[in-house]
Amino acid sequence: MTTIYTNGKFYTFDPSHPVVEAVVVQEGKIIDLGSHQEMLLQWGSPDAIVRDLEGKMVTPGLIDSHLHLSSIATNLMNLDLTGITSRQELLQAIQSRAEQTAPNEWLQGRGWDENRFADGGLPTIEELDQVAPHCPVFLSRVCGHVTLVNSKALELAGYTEEMEIPSGGTVVLDPETRKPTGLLLETAADIVTKHIPEPTYQQFKDLLRQAIQLAMKGGLTSVHTEDLRTFGGLDQTWQLYDELLNGEKLGLRCNLLIYYPHVKRLVERGMYAGFGNETLQIGAVKIFADGSFGGRTAYLSAPYTDDPDNVGSYIHDAQTLYELFKEARDAQMPIAVHTIGDEALEMVLDTLEQFPPVAYRDRMIHTSLLRPDLLERLKSPSIVADIQPRFVVGDFPWVADRIGAERASQTYVWKNMLEAGIMCAGGSDAPVEPLAPLLGIHAAVTRKAPADAHEGYNPAQNLTVEEALRLFTYGGALATNEEAVKGTISRGKYADMTVYSKNLLEIEPDEILSTDIEMTIIGGEIRYERNSASSFSTQ
Repeated sequence: MTTIYTNGKFYTFDPSHPVVEAVVVQEGKIIDLGSHQEMLLQWGSPDAIVRDLEGKMVTPGLIDSHLHLSSIATNLMNLDLTGITSRQELLQAIQSRAEQTAPNEWLQGRGWDENRFADGGLPTIEELDQVAPHCPVFLSRVCGHVTLVNSKALELAGYTEEMEIPSGGTVVLDPETRKPTGLLLETAADIVTKHIPEPTYQQFKDLLRQAIQLAMKGGLTSVHTEDLRTFGGLDQTWQLYDELLNGEKLGLRCNLLIYYPHVKRLVERGMYAGFGNETLQIGAVKIFADGSFGGRTAYLSAPYTDDPDNVGSYIHDAQTLYELFKEARDAQMPIAVHTIGDEALEMVLDTLEQFPPVAYRDRMIHTSLLRPDLLERLKSPSIVADIQPRFVVGDFPWVADRIGAERASQTYVWKNMLEAGIMCAGGSDAPVEPLAPLLGIHAAVTRKAPADAHEGYNPAQNLTVEEALRLFTYGGALATNEEAVKGTISRGKYADMTVYSKNLLEIEPDEILSTDIEMTIIGGEIRYERNSASSFSTQ
């Protein structure tokens, strides 16, 4: 079957034919492209399907290089705390949900950000107990690195002062009473999460299906997702995705990052980077080096400006990090490391440089605070910087108070990175930031929130719209060594394309926010269409 997508403005990001009017697809791949007239003349036939795109802008399919589809899925049934602007509003939201929650049933939520609170700091554990006296409460901060719990949650977790806390984690205690404040940093949350019942297999499958559809609605054709911590480890997570993507043929392409404790099981199953098919593949080994600016757990080379006794924390010391890298390299696996602070990135690079590269590129996820010397060290053909442009919206302006003006000027320096020749991919880290690549593109171009009137935070680092689009197309392909099959609109590559209601390259940057995704095309098939009655299709 031949399908001709015509009368579009296709920005291919392929220098041999930068802009074309029509693309011809057979068996899921692009076989030809050029002018409207040429393609219809050469490939038109009674059996060919012709889709008129009515002059709309088309790019290579959007790729999110770092998100958590499983967390997006579970958030669909949990309390959404994003957008809350006061401590009192947070308590009211918890109380309202608690009144609908059975005794001893877990009340889970995510998305709170105390930096947005107009009325001061976080609720105390006593206040949490007051608004939710009968059910355990577990509320993740927007960054996912800090958690609020009530006394009921600690009780069900069997918490005692003598309990061993996982490496890299902290149960924050009141300095006077030495009692828990309800605040858990980093891996300390694990003492509670293992006591929270998981949804059933079918419940989670239904939620994950919705999350996949939301991704395609946002224009995404491929995602790199880290999910093994959420539901059932490697075996069950792979099975879920296999059933949804290869069984139900939902369309989205997924590269599944492997959380480091599951490397042994990966080897036992004979899996490796690239294992799978064009729809579902094994990706890099995911390791955390540090935390977040928001929780003051990002590992810095000098103390926090607003907390002079604190440099943050590493999740693994240098020796442990070496052992984790060695385990991955022994399995010939690439590594994807979460690094926010400059000291964390330096420690990771020091360790990584002790190992030769493997066939697939390593990636540094976030690379938020980037000193000039570290920027130089990222200029490697075997490393991709996996960046999240929307972080600039969530972290500024308060991050300047947290780490100081000089370090803030070295934070999210994407223009410097691209000009230095560093390979960069664009992601959202959803649900930390919205599952909406157009918001990420807007943030990369403007470095400000949608409602902000100023010129942007450190506007010298603003990207052009084309540079931002490349992050979410060709950059994403580089991160998984798939630039030969995706990332540009070229002959022989997957027919993965995203169609927009407006031409992003011809409008003012703020108009990106009012642009709709018209179609998401994966393997030549329209998997999402805005004006279609059913919106989504399966093949």
